[in-house]
Amino acid sequence: MSAPPEVALSIKQPWATLVVHGLKTIEIRRWPTLRRGRVLIHAGKVPDDRLSGWARVPTELESFARLRGGIVGAVEVADCLTYRTLEEFTRDQGAHCNEPEWFEPPALYGFQMGKPETVAFRPYAGWFKFFTVEP
Repeated sequence: MSAPPEVALSIKQPWATLVVHGLKTIEIRRWPTLRRGRVLIHAGKVPDDRLSGWARVPTELESFARLRGGIVGAVEVADCLTYRTLEEFTRDQGAHCNEPEWFEPPALYGFQMGKPETVAFRPYAGWFKFFTVEP
C-alpha cells in the first residue's frame, strides 16, 4: 500500500529556508486558509531578490537557501491570523520578517507555523496556494 499524498506550500527562497529552520514562524499571504496540520514546504524556482530576506540567512544556511524547485521541509500550520491594519502587521514583524511597507489593505493573512523540520531535497514542480504532492 502506498503512502497517501501530502499537501505543500511553495515559498520563495530565502523564506523557505527561514521557515523550515524555525527562523520565520508566520508566512504572509493575500488569502486566508482553514488548513491546519502538517504541510510540506516547497522552495520555489524563482528566488525573492529582496536583500532584507537574504540578510536574515545565517552563514551556515546559505547553501540550503540556494535549493530551488523542490520540497525542502515541513511545518505544522497551527492558525491563520488576519492583519487588517499596519499596526497589527508590524506587531508580528519579528515572526513574519516582512517590512512594514509590504502591508496592503484591506487585509493580509499570516499562516502561523510550528514544528519546523528539514527533509532531503526532492525536486518537485510547485503551484500557487496549497497543492498535492504525490509520494
